[in-house]
Amino acid sequence: NRNIYLSGPMKGYPESNYPAFRAAAMLLRQDGHRVYNPAEFPHRGEHATFPLRQAFAAYCAFICLEADTIVLLPGWEASKGVSAELALAKNCGLDVFEYGAFPFVAQEAAA
Repeated sequence: NRNIYLSGPMKGYPESNYPAFRAAAMLLRQDGHRVYNPAEFPHRGEHATFPLRQAFAAYCAFICLEADTIVLLPGWEASKGVSAELALAKNCGLDVFEYGAFPFVAQEAAA
């Protein structure tokens, strides 16, 4: 099982793309993986008051200290946030997978 950081676009998406994050995290967890879902970062209040710096610090800590894999949700190519997370993940030596092409779950079970 893997420690996965789930990365994807949020800005400009309806509901900040949280439904896609939730659905992907649920499926990955059902496969037995530990998933850090940034859409679950604790925040009560308006989107304008979201503590972006504190959130990114938490995201980066998980990527650097706990994750072994980053999984990219569709649309990631145009996201500044994903670009930063992906660069950090690559520098930390994480495996990189696009969510739609996430073959290792079934392949590992068969191996």
